[in-house]
Amino acid sequence: MFVSSSSRPRISSGPDATILHADLDAFYASVEQRDDPSLRGLPVIVGGGVVLAASYEAKAYGVRTASSASRALHLCPHAVVVPPRMSAYAAASKAVFDVFAHTTPLVEGLSIDEAFLDVAGLRRIAGTPVEIAARLRREVREQVGLPITVGVARTKFLAKVASAVGKPDGLLHVPPDRELEFLHPLPVERLWGVGAITSGKLRDVGIGTVGQLAHYPEEVLVTIVGPAVGHHLHALAWARDPRPVEVGRRRRSVGAQHALGRRPKSREDVDAALVTLVDRVTRRLRRGRRVGRTVVLRLRFDDFTRVTRSHTLVQPSAQTQTILLSARGLLDKAMPMIESKGITLVGVAVANLEDDCPQQLALPFDPYSSSSLDTTLDSVRDRFGSSAVTRAVLLGRDPGISVPILPD
Repeated sequence: MFVSSSSRPRISSGPDATILHADLDAFYASVEQRDDPSLRGLPVIVGGGVVLAASYEAKAYGVRTASSASRALHLCPHAVVVPPRMSAYAAASKAVFDVFAHTTPLVEGLSIDEAFLDVAGLRRIAGTPVEIAARLRREVREQVGLPITVGVARTKFLAKVASAVGKPDGLLHVPPDRELEFLHPLPVERLWGVGAITSGKLRDVGIGTVGQLAHYPEEVLVTIVGPAVGHHLHALAWARDPRPVEVGRRRRSVGAQHALGRRPKSREDVDAALVTLVDRVTRRLRRGRRVGRTVVLRLRFDDFTRVTRSHTLVQPSAQTQTILLSARGLLDKAMPMIESKGITLVGVAVANLEDDCPQQLALPFDPYSSSSLDTTLDSVRDRFGSSAVTRAVLLGRDPGISVPILPD
């Protein structure tokens, strides 16, 4: 572990390492091992046809999230497969975020199992950032019964990288005077924004580490990966990340995804998954009184490559039919790729969100309008459960698993 350096506390992204990134380890699988002691120390896979989570014992055999269960069991035949219990994971997440809130009021949740915490200014009442991080890990273990890794650094980016390197069940502190010593030897894939395609482009020109990217001419880098990505990656490679921890930041997008497994899928199968996702996303938008301008379709193929397609609406919307028509249009254009490469995951998101302003004029109620129908269906599902009303196209089909998320 890097050794902590002593210095006076300052605001986020200042000269001190006062930002924590806390990330629960193999979250779903850890909850299962916590609740069933017979699973502790065993390779555990959470999921059915698709792996939703794998314990570190299973990961040691090469089992990865989003792979098929058959592939996972081929790699680890003695693994224990358990069905997901989303309510248990949501409850565990809430308990962990309660610990975060008692640690500092400056918490920015990223997902159900990770968050940034700003502990600047707490030195006199709570100790150094490293001491606070150690206490946080201990309290999560004692109060919730789960392992958690914490990265401590000067910026959000470095704190997140530190927690990833420190896994599992670790604490890694990156002092400001040793940031580049820590960052530059890491593989370039550690940088935010470097996926499979960008990684391939960088490695094709001999860039394999963060340090090599940092010393690559920026004006040449932007010609390889594009101006926005190039400038972004170059800044991160030199540990430049001015973003503060944002408390109560509203989502910039709302999305959901469905892993389809590796069996062959028809156009109807993919469309049924798309319908389910759009229903979930638009219902969440209406609950949060949000509307969005951009519909995003994400696909992952059998060869693990991914594509993202988007369409901007004329007016922001949260209406199911409007979003579904746009998503189906994007899916139609992507069908040739799906037919040639196969598909294992489909995701839908609505981005460029803004608050939904109420209508100023009282219009006559039209029970057949899209918005009125959405409101009626929302009321029925709120009262009788999400499965109370089902689209005809989804009858007899697996609706997929609704993964718990942070509040919208």
